[in-house]
Amino acid sequence: MGASTGGGTEDEDAEVSEINVTPFIDVMLVLLIVFMVAAPLSTVDVPVNLPGTSAQPQERPDEPLWLSLGLDRVLSLGNEPVPAGALQAVLDEKTGGDRETAVFFRADKEIPYGELMVVLDELRNAGYLKVALVGLEGAAAAAGEGDAP
Repeated sequence: MGASTGGGTEDEDAEVSEINVTPFIDVMLVLLIVFMVAAPLSTVDVPVNLPGTSAQPQERPDEPLWLSLGLDRVLSLGNEPVPAGALQAVLDEKTGGDRETAVFFRADKEIPYGELMVVLDELRNAGYLKVALVGLEGAAAAAGEGDAP
């Protein structure tokens, strides 16, 4: 029957100088999982073959409003298709009637120019005048699309 009287060695009372990294790794893994889940939700899944541009990239808003015109001639707001003639109603519902909201318009490069103008006219008639046309950054200079014949 032995009992300790607390008169042990000095090593028992010494400070531990090692850092416990396990909680740090746990937090980093949780953040990685959160970003892996959230990243696909913030993208637009409407397939559009965009033309290139050599313009300087501009700052994007936190939640851009994507209007897409695919090769199948279906107009989509975000990932949702827009019924024919209902663009203004769908935009008003999505923006809460705020006509100052910027609309990022992207269209397949195979779509005829006249069809783009029809959509742009619908946007103008609906009162949405802040329209940004979206293209691939730097692709025109690399592919030589911007060269005159």
